[in-house]
Amino acid sequence: MHVLGVRHHGPGSARSVLEALEELDPDVVLVEGAPELAPLVPFVADPGLVPPVAGLVYAVDEPGRASFYPMAEFSPEWVALRWAVARGRRVELADLPAAHLLATRAAEDAEAGVPVLRDPVGDLARAAGYDDPERWWEDAVEHRSGTAVARFDALREAMAAVRAAGPGDDLETRRREAAMRRSVRAALRAGAARVAFVCGAYHAPAVHPDARVPVKEDTALLAGLPKVKVTATWAPWTAGRLAVASGYGAGVTAPGWYQHLFVEGARAGATPEDVTASWLVRVGRALRDEQLDAPPASIVEATRLAQTLAVVRGRPSVGLTEVTDAAQTVLCGGSTVPLELVHRTLVVGEAMGAVPESVPMVPLAADLARRQRALRMAPSASVTVLQLDLRKEQHRERSLLLHRLLLLDVPWGRPAAVTARTTGTFREAWQLEWVPELSVRLVEAGLRGTTVPAATEGVVRERAAAAADLSALADLVEQCLLCDLPDALTVVLAALERQTAQQHDPLTLLRTVEPLARTCRYGDVRAADTAGVARVLRTVVTRVAVGLRAACTALDDDAGALVREAVESAHRGVRLLDEPALDGPWRRGLTDLARDERVHAAVSGRVHRLLLDDGTLEVVTVAERMSRRLSVGAPAPAGAAWLDGFLEGDALLLVHDPTLLSLVDEWVAGVDDATFEDLLPLLRRAFARFSDAERREVGHRLRAPGVLRAQVTRLDVDRALPAVHATARLLGLEPVA
Repeated sequence: MHVLGVRHHGPGSARSVLEALEELDPDVVLVEGAPELAPLVPFVADPGLVPPVAGLVYAVDEPGRASFYPMAEFSPEWVALRWAVARGRRVELADLPAAHLLATRAAEDAEAGVPVLRDPVGDLARAAGYDDPERWWEDAVEHRSGTAVARFDALREAMAAVRAAGPGDDLETRRREAAMRRSVRAALRAGAARVAFVCGAYHAPAVHPDARVPVKEDTALLAGLPKVKVTATWAPWTAGRLAVASGYGAGVTAPGWYQHLFVEGARAGATPEDVTASWLVRVGRALRDEQLDAPPASIVEATRLAQTLAVVRGRPSVGLTEVTDAAQTVLCGGSTVPLELVHRTLVVGEAMGAVPESVPMVPLAADLARRQRALRMAPSASVTVLQLDLRKEQHRERSLLLHRLLLLDVPWGRPAAVTARTTGTFREAWQLEWVPELSVRLVEAGLRGTTVPAATEGVVRERAAAAADLSALADLVEQCLLCDLPDALTVVLAALERQTAQQHDPLTLLRTVEPLARTCRYGDVRAADTAGVARVLRTVVTRVAVGLRAACTALDDDAGALVREAVESAHRGVRLLDEPALDGPWRRGLTDLARDERVHAAVSGRVHRLLLDDGTLEVVTVAERMSRRLSVGAPAPAGAAWLDGFLEGDALLLVHDPTLLSLVDEWVAGVDDATFEDLLPLLRRAFARFSDAERREVGHRLRAPGVLRAQVTRLDVDRALPAVHATARLLGLEPVA
């Protein structure tokens, strides 16, 4: 019985494991991992299973409770599995079953996978003065004389000393080690002549038979543990996720570098100098891809510098620190900015694993994989931007898939700003990035349906039944059109019509207008039927226009702010469509609202600005009402609130209309000192919305002499008519009565 204690995701450990297995040639290979993954082990021989991948074990009834067991090409566990399967040896996974682990662990911590609370190899490396555990492993383990098995035995003794000096283990670690020992005993009882157990170095002293832990002690630890029904599959993993301090990924800060060490170091006749040179060649290529200078001569110089640094620092070989310092000095001109690119693309890496179709997976995940292949949308671990033209059939299908996944809470893509120069509505942009956690989200979404459309429709029906207000239903209508779910849309519209008829709160109705209007406006490019949505929208706008005036009176400041925001939102929705059937009732409602001085000042000010911008009100009318709102007899806080609502937007109105600017200036100058201090935050907020250039222009207008002499003037046409006629006769024109 031989225990091979390793550093998870350590390329040096992986090479040592391979050497030890060749030396031992065991009958049975035990590997640390959830026993539920055992049926998936044969797939490691499938060329379609490309690491990094992770064994995913999740609770059948609650897929959000899951554990990941990630493996990279340079992971010792992956090397051991590949070796055993290729030679037809019996493979067993030894650890506390995930069925118990998930039952005893809180759901919010399930994503962390099997916890590695410490990095014992890293601790030994730091104690020896190394900043890179891999360099310590190479120097202290691989360069030692003797066989690989002897080196693992020496490491196990060192770990025993580390454990003895430590604070002791938590209950979960003790249970896991008890389960590992149970697997070791079972393998030995089965008559295996040679058994090799690949596990974390920290566990090696505890699971070796020399530990002599009584069976009854392990039985007591494992007795009566709760259990849940689980299932397992392989899921794609990413290099970036290997660098996250969770599960077996703890402490792996440079997976791309480790991959390079493992692959290049395994080449026949490869020397440490070859590994260094090939890495810096890759660095130079990455810089040139970004249009940065990295000539071959500089790469040669950087290689020499890295080797010199290793000698000066007393290192037996070049490590990541040396190649990074050399690249920064020679290839990056001392700058850290290009180095960040190297870190992202090479040191961490952007590799993403792949899982073949033969691996059992939930039907929804299989359906998504088929759609991704059909639409040529291969998942990637790196962030990519996808520009779509919805006039093209394939682009429309891609948009549908991404919108449906968003609705399923599987955010593979997120909407981004369109970079193409167009004012049309047929362009979409998405930022795509696949992260491993989405595999769990797919399993959860699979409870609603076996295909992407079916699952999306199931989600919509659930949300429609649970929707508590109109705004949620209105948003759901928009999502149904974006996802092309006509059957689900019928259900949502029926619920929307019922709630609209029963809803008497104008604020809720106001908030419904914009999402419904957006749905009507942007449904055309997808050839969607929006007639039902338009019908509901007309009903909502009509009811809102009738009840708007009553809803905006007797409000406190907090309620006034909410109503002001809702009115502006509804106004954007109505303007978006520009339909007389909506525009007429809405403008009449706003006009009535503007006339009523009982309306909250902030709402009134905003409504006046909206009507002025639309041309419904003349500047003279607005100036008269502003004059009343800002008069000496009016409360100063109410005047400030009215002004705040009116000035929201740009400052062009004040810049180009001296009448309005004069009124504002006179009002501010007339406020007494005590009141002014109270109003200052509100005024500051109102003017802070303007750009720097606009504020400078307003200040220039205020300083210019004679600019603010304009007064509010009403023309009396009847009194002016005789003068107009006389002027016309002098000009030889015939006056028209």
